[in-house]
Amino acid sequence: MNLALWAAKTGLDAQNTRMAVIANNLANINTTGYKDGRAAFQDLMYQNVRQVGAQSTQNTQYSTGLTLGTGVRIVATEKDYTQGSVNQTNGALDMEVNGRGFFQITLPDGTLAYTRDGSFTLDNQGNVVTASGYPLQPAINIPAGTQSLTIGSDGTVTAVTAAAPNGSKIGQIQIADFINEEGLQPTGNNLLVESAASGAPQVGTAGTNGLGTISQGALETSNVNSVTELVSMIECQRSYEMNSKAISTTDQMMQFLTTNLS
Repeated sequence: MNLALWAAKTGLDAQNTRMAVIANNLANINTTGYKDGRAAFQDLMYQNVRQVGAQSTQNTQYSTGLTLGTGVRIVATEKDYTQGSVNQTNGALDMEVNGRGFFQITLPDGTLAYTRDGSFTLDNQGNVVTASGYPLQPAINIPAGTQSLTIGSDGTVTAVTAAAPNGSKIGQIQIADFINEEGLQPTGNNLLVESAASGAPQVGTAGTNGLGTISQGALETSNVNSVTELVSMIECQRSYEMNSKAISTTDQMMQFLTTNLS
């Protein structure tokens, strides 16, 4: 196959994948705790026609070689874990991690998942759960008749009830951090799971050992920048059009050869 056709074809595939990443970012612009994704490109193997540094004569060498690229591919989709903006909700169970760290969530199979989405609610047993009904870990149970709930910056949960008008500690929220948070595997439902690339979770009290603090009554918004994404979309569209034009031009050149040399 003509190398130009193949290289342009890989360019179309790569830009199509990049557009899918951009579209997903824009679709999640209002998703609590969502982290912006980007596509990472990598060039493919080269056809080595003439080796750089080869002897051009007995006493001289070629200062450059002759290599023909075979195209491009998307090698990874990477997450940007910079802090999103703060949305003050005043909800008693709305929490935001200010800094590094993730809330721990227990999945139905007993394994742990991690999230930056702190929009928690209660189930019919008074347990603090996500919007999908998955409980927070360590488990926090809010006693019936609780009049007010306070969550400290270190994750200490205090409830005021008729039996404890001055408040009593009912739990301690802990957060987890990872050596390589970009290595976490997204699974949907605002959840991420540990992988070999992320390393093991380092669990601790909020505000200690480099972990972020917890803010009650606030949520972290998506860190997607709509202007940046729209500019990237235009750039992606132009790149797609140029690769398409390269295919069209190469096809016309081959038709010219076929018509005039046949």
